[in-house]
Amino acid sequence: MLLIRYQKNTALGTKRRLNRSLVSITLLGSLFLAGCAGADAPTQGEKNQKTGDAQQVTALASPVLSQAAAPPPSVRWQQLPEVPAAARSAVLEAREAVQAKNWKRLAELVQPAKADPVLGAYPAYWHLRQQLYNTTRPVPSDQLWQFLREYDDEYLAQRLKGDWAIAAARGGDFTLINKLNPADLGNSQVRCAVAYGMHMTQQSLDTQRLLDQFRPGSSCWTLLDQLWADKVVGFNDVRDLMRSSLEQGKANDARRFASIIFNGKQMQDYTALLKSPRTWLNQKSTVAGQADIELVSLALSRLGRESNRATQADYIEQNWKGKIPADNLNWVWGQFGLVPALRVESDAARWYRKSGNTPKTDYNAAWEVRAELRQYPIEWKYVQQAIEKMSAAQASEPVWVYWHARALDAQGKKAEARAAFESITGDLNFYGQLANEELGRAIPLPPKPAAVTLAEMQDVQTRPALLRSLELFKMGWRPEATPEWGFALRGMNDRQLRAAAELARNNHVYDRVVNTSLLTKQEIDFSQRFVAPFEGGVTQKARLIGLDPAWVYGLIRQESRFMTDARSGVGASGLMQIMPATAKWTANKIGMTDFQPSMVNDFEVNTVLGTNYLNMVLQQLNGSEVLASAGYNAGPKRPLNWRARLQGPVEGAVFAETIPFTETRLYVKNVLSNATYYSMVFSGQPHSLRQRLGTIAPTANSGTSLP
Repeated sequence: MLLIRYQKNTALGTKRRLNRSLVSITLLGSLFLAGCAGADAPTQGEKNQKTGDAQQVTALASPVLSQAAAPPPSVRWQQLPEVPAAARSAVLEAREAVQAKNWKRLAELVQPAKADPVLGAYPAYWHLRQQLYNTTRPVPSDQLWQFLREYDDEYLAQRLKGDWAIAAARGGDFTLINKLNPADLGNSQVRCAVAYGMHMTQQSLDTQRLLDQFRPGSSCWTLLDQLWADKVVGFNDVRDLMRSSLEQGKANDARRFASIIFNGKQMQDYTALLKSPRTWLNQKSTVAGQADIELVSLALSRLGRESNRATQADYIEQNWKGKIPADNLNWVWGQFGLVPALRVESDAARWYRKSGNTPKTDYNAAWEVRAELRQYPIEWKYVQQAIEKMSAAQASEPVWVYWHARALDAQGKKAEARAAFESITGDLNFYGQLANEELGRAIPLPPKPAAVTLAEMQDVQTRPALLRSLELFKMGWRPEATPEWGFALRGMNDRQLRAAAELARNNHVYDRVVNTSLLTKQEIDFSQRFVAPFEGGVTQKARLIGLDPAWVYGLIRQESRFMTDARSGVGASGLMQIMPATAKWTANKIGMTDFQPSMVNDFEVNTVLGTNYLNMVLQQLNGSEVLASAGYNAGPKRPLNWRARLQGPVEGAVFAETIPFTETRLYVKNVLSNATYYSMVFSGQPHSLRQRLGTIAPTANSGTSLP
């Protein structure tokens, strides 16, 4: 997702900055300073397997919003300022120049564009950013400081601070990085640049948090190299990052981590063992030293990828047991479990049970639990044991609290199970819903909060940042509009957030309605969180072909957040995110003879094609909404394959949790959770998620004619 971009009002040439100090939102240092408190950040892989909307907000809104209170805007707009046509034309041409990389023309457009009081800062920002990227020219410090003074409390100023901090880290100007102190806008490379500046000026870092939040990129690699050289991080720290990358198939990242902890000769060994682990191991006569032990462990773990896994395990037992530490061998068995778990093979739990209590990555720890859930029948004591091996932070996530409670309940530990279920009943998500049902309760809807007042609406309707964002949405500049909106929400309380969501609703920007409302803590407004726009048009299309409208709405909410112009990175378009080939195939199947690819974003066309294709998937997959939701996301052949590998009938919740694709697993759980709430909102009656999930039985894969 693109990061927040936010700019200030330069309307009417007003000089409204005076001697105001530069605004600092959430200081990046708070992420890294030793002794800092806060929620545990996600690590590599799937640390946070929460299925509720908080995670969806992160995925869709992208930026890490500041939790620090922000001052209300000092200037208000009673309406969008009048924009000189020539100035707006200059802004539009500047954007085209950026896209064409015509930097000379961009520079020429900066001044005429400034007369646009709404968007005039954008060309100036683009121009300065490009100069920071150009390492062959001096940094234009005077121009940069001037921009920061002029737009000191705007997003683009904070974004420019981050860009400049990265450039300063590259040039070794650590004092400047500390002086800039950019806000945390979700850019990991800016975080690393700020941490680099802190480290090089002898400030304390929260090293573990830094490692947990490490993301590959030039600034972060530079920082990690420096921390390694200064012995702030050790062999095991970097080793764990390398192992995590290997688990997730990120070979290039793993190799970069390996290059930090291994010397030249050892890197040659690393290359050789990845290519042919058994050949390399057969040439290995002794194991000496920490690096050598790790190389042998890596080679042994790669044997778990072979089809004759049991034979390879015998080889390890006979030739390597006792030659490497027990923790390393346990890690190897954990890798033997991960490979078949991801391949939906039945023997994963067998290997995981050999892995002992040696800590795993959160990613692999989650797969150990899923491997146990996939056993038939489920041996709940092993589910319990697998969850109790997790870190405290991971085990406290609703997904694992729920399955731990199920394991306790199955073993007759009713009181403990009930307490665990109770602890997550307030989570408005898949597992919170199921926990309520396990306790014999109907899934509750939160009480409707008091309506937003006219004064509260007046407050948000006069905030320049929100009005600017709405203008950008109208222009189709979603990459700029979405972060402008997100930055404008900083410091808002629940009432203000709900008013902002209403402002978005009034302007038909439905994804901002949902995502803004999801940020409230106490006042939960389901009319916003589960908005159902288009005046029954979706319901009508669903009912015409016998689909449950609540399920269709639940799917659209997950796919596009009701934005008709939504487009995914892989080319899916419109409200129901239809791929071009699927749209063409479906149009042909239903006799839509006048279909053209350019029509796919049209509401009528998109919903007709989307609902009809969804119905075809549902019929192909035996009427299971679980399987059909998975098929809509990952293609209908995949859930057929996953179902064919089941050892016996499983609950729909078990099937959903053990889907091997992260995106599809979260998608299915969110769609079915959404559908349950929509059913309740539409009917005013209780509805059962458990019944909607049903049971999935193993069936031979007979293939599918669907694309």
